[in-house]
Amino acid sequence: MRIGIDNYGLYPLELSPLKILQWAKDNGAEGVHFSGLTYKKREKVDESYLKELAKFAASNNMYLEWGGGEHIPYETSTWKKKDIFSVNLKAAKEATVLGTRIIRSCSGGLIRWHRESPMTETLLEEMAKNLSSQKQMLKDHNVILAIETHFEFTTHEQLRLFDMCDAEPGDYLGICLDTMNLLTMLEDPSEAAERILPWVVSTHIKDGGLLLTSDGFISFPTEINKGVINLKQIIERISLLPWEVNLSIEDHGGSFVLPVFDSLFLSKFPDLTVQEFASLLKMADKTADAVQKGQLAIVEREEWPEICEARLKQDIKALKELIKS
Repeated sequence: MRIGIDNYGLYPLELSPLKILQWAKDNGAEGVHFSGLTYKKREKVDESYLKELAKFAASNNMYLEWGGGEHIPYETSTWKKKDIFSVNLKAAKEATVLGTRIIRSCSGGLIRWHRESPMTETLLEEMAKNLSSQKQMLKDHNVILAIETHFEFTTHEQLRLFDMCDAEPGDYLGICLDTMNLLTMLEDPSEAAERILPWVVSTHIKDGGLLLTSDGFISFPTEINKGVINLKQIIERISLLPWEVNLSIEDHGGSFVLPVFDSLFLSKFPDLTVQEFASLLKMADKTADAVQKGQLAIVEREEWPEICEARLKQDIKALKELIKS
């Protein structure tokens, strides 16, 4: 299993994709998952530039994974219908030039945090119709749309989506497993990873913490092997899959409030069990203990630009040590 980075962690540096690859190589990473580019950077990425990226990666035995995919057929700021076929076709063509099968898809944000958002079942139905119609296009380009475990759907709901799309693991739809985002969707990362395991084709390896406050839970990213997520167990399970899965470290600042004391909010997670909620409480207790001892702290987003390089370097080192242990 190769260890690399997601380019999001270096966003504040505003590096070109080629320079990000060079940074990764210089700092012991074995590849880059380009989950997204700024509008200015994306404008400059044409076929010749993609070929240059592919050549650099091949000559240095590095993996490449791409982004730019979407799975929610709406503009999530207005909830107007959106054509995502053309978006995914563009990403598929770019991935083909790069020689990668992986296109990470991320379409939204904290959807059920907002009262005006459509019902989850409505979104699943519309997604299923749209993604099913893209099956042949994605297969023709030999790519997999890797839907991230983001802040949109739980693993229970993603499994229902795959069933509605009549998809099979390793076919045209898969999962980009973000280990920390699972906390934000009120899932025990180990339990959720096990649920969705057969569909994992890509990763965002990210440790995290969880605190219980008067506003509810607060989730946040931490340095690899400093948080409460059992990354070793999850990675060991991923290693048993019948295809190679790269371990792309994603790290960033910020935190997320999960208002679990709001009955309406909590009702939007009908698959959450008492057992899994209890696991979250245990992780919150463990996080609070680490914070009290000065071993852990939330990094605010405005602090991230100053520490992003040092933190990612340490993450790479820590993940390599974790794999060997």
